[in-house]
Amino acid sequence: MRETDADVVIIGGGASGLSLAHALATSDDTGRHTGGSDRLSVALVEAPEGPSRPAERTWCFWEEAAGEFDAAVTASWRRIRVHGSDGQVFGGDLGPLRYKMIRSAGFERLVHTRLSELDHVRLLRATAHEVRATADGTEVRCTTADGLPARVRGRIVYDSRPLPSLPPARTTLLQHFRGWFVRTRQPVFDPEVADLMDFRVPQPPHGLAFGYVLPLGPRDALVEYTRFSRAPLSRESYDRALRHYTADVLELGELEIRDAEQGVIPMTDAHFPRRAGAGVFRIGAASGATRPATGYTFSAARRQTRGIAAALRAGRGDAVPAPWSRRAMAMDAVMLRALDTGRVEGPQFFSTLFRRTPPERLLRFLDGRTGLFEDLRIGFAVPMWPMLRTALELPFLPRRPAGASRTAVAQAPVTGVLLPHDPPPP
Repeated sequence: MRETDADVVIIGGGASGLSLAHALATSDDTGRHTGGSDRLSVALVEAPEGPSRPAERTWCFWEEAAGEFDAAVTASWRRIRVHGSDGQVFGGDLGPLRYKMIRSAGFERLVHTRLSELDHVRLLRATAHEVRATADGTEVRCTTADGLPARVRGRIVYDSRPLPSLPPARTTLLQHFRGWFVRTRQPVFDPEVADLMDFRVPQPPHGLAFGYVLPLGPRDALVEYTRFSRAPLSRESYDRALRHYTADVLELGELEIRDAEQGVIPMTDAHFPRRAGAGVFRIGAASGATRPATGYTFSAARRQTRGIAAALRAGRGDAVPAPWSRRAMAMDAVMLRALDTGRVEGPQFFSTLFRRTPPERLLRFLDGRTGLFEDLRIGFAVPMWPMLRTALELPFLPRRPAGASRTAVAQAPVTGVLLPHDPPPP
């Protein structure tokens, strides 16, 4: 049996696992969580190639113009837009912020390259099966890529693997989507502008639907069809919606589909426990890093992992910061419930929010970086009475099991020429 010892064991090489490994390994003043001055040794357990390894994913976030992972950024935008269902356009310049896209493969390559230069970090390609407490710490039992058993011992374990099921919640919606990476015959995209929500698509009877366009160049873009609802669609329904959106709404003309991705992100007001056992803590989406109202996760995961690294430097290895504030979670719970009950109409709600709030302030709000006064100003920009009624009823609603946790993103390479004018999805 292969055996590895480290101060810190990280399970999972996604956004949160890699961010934590990077934060711990590259900090000059990281000391042992017992208060010593030596660097922490880190073991990163990543799933090998195969069914247990997630497909490539696309992560978007916003930050000041320069960032520590810019070498992995696929594209960035200085302006954002939202299209109302009536065709009105809202949005504008982001000031010092940039809306950025990172592909998971590029992020992994960048972090792996940086970690490979450090002798106190070890990468183990293995599937973790069991985490348990031992007399002097914790132990992770794994199977390596060649099928051999392995054991990784550490003082503390941070586990980023998806939960097998979601915790009980009062409201759970799914943000589900399919996107095409397209290339058009003519230059039709503005590389400076990202379209975050385009409500000119047919709306479902429950929830909402919108298009999402991230230009990668004048002829290249990621074009997505997204829904907030209680159940995902079939692949055929997503593709019909995308054909309708690209041909009849965006009027892109003939284009080539160069790649595709599809995924489901839970949007829930569930409470996610961060402690999973003695010396074992959950991080990332498994600890509630996905913002319920938006589905964005990347920035919160990075913020949380930086907090963990700071806590370890201060000798507090059991301190795992909450990804979001209680106030942000309370506001999101109200929004989710109001949307799920139909008290607010999704396209109108988000269009009003973007119309009445400067883009930079709104993105800071969505990132949890606004104060109480700014939050109140934004709250007054949305329908008051439906939200107030929902806020008053929430404390009396029971939390019910929400079912399986669905956070996987499936990606399959596809090529071909689009034949437009299919009907929109039901």
